[in-house]
Amino acid sequence: MDILTHINERVGYIQINRAERKNALTSAMYQTMADTLKTYDADDNVRVILLHGLNEMFCAGNDLNDFLQNPATGNDSPAAQFLFALRDLQKPLVIAVNGVAVGVGVTMLLHADYVVLAEDTKLQLPFINLALCPEAGSSLLLTQRAGYLRAAEKLMFGEFFTAQEALEMGIASRILPHQEVLRFAQHQAHHLSEKSPQAMRATKALLKGVNANALRDALDLELLSFGKLLKGADAREALMAFMEKRKPVFGN
Repeated sequence: MDILTHINERVGYIQINRAERKNALTSAMYQTMADTLKTYDADDNVRVILLHGLNEMFCAGNDLNDFLQNPATGNDSPAAQFLFALRDLQKPLVIAVNGVAVGVGVTMLLHADYVVLAEDTKLQLPFINLALCPEAGSSLLLTQRAGYLRAAEKLMFGEFFTAQEALEMGIASRILPHQEVLRFAQHQAHHLSEKSPQAMRATKALLKGVNANALRDALDLELLSFGKLLKGADAREALMAFMEKRKPVFGN
């Protein structure tokens, strides 16, 4: 199974488990995660959600082969459903990150309530390298967290950055040695699960509420722009160049 789920002591677990493809996400994986998030959010036996990857890899972003066959161009796509599920989640979300986080593997962190990164984690927002634009509300959320210049640097250059930079930019809550990340995230998730569930939902709603309409607008605009760019010549050239391991050549 590419996505593993279970519930333990009021914590609902979601694990990305596709080692052979570096935890790259397919449409089916997006749909499973979206459905699981909605199920956990409605289940009184779950008070906190913990999402994590493998010991050596969190998420390499989209599986490009699957992405080309099932482009995320509409609000009804599995990828969009996953992003909407993150946006609308009422219960606290804890994410533990080991290894590399790329693309949506980074932008999903902006929707979490507590993020633990391994000190050797490398992160990348490579949308520009594929002639695409930001997604998951990152054009809004990252700018709010990190400021315009830092957000522009990461989104316009599309280069890898460190866990320390992520912490400074407000993407992460804590940085820990690699072997401690998941254990600490589990501890924090179970600690949160002991709080009043009603008060926790109210607290999250108040924290997120001031931004709710702006986030909905940003997600809608990003999905519209993403879909248009994905159909364009530059995206086709960038994706082909990536698959062929060459530098893309763009026109005017």
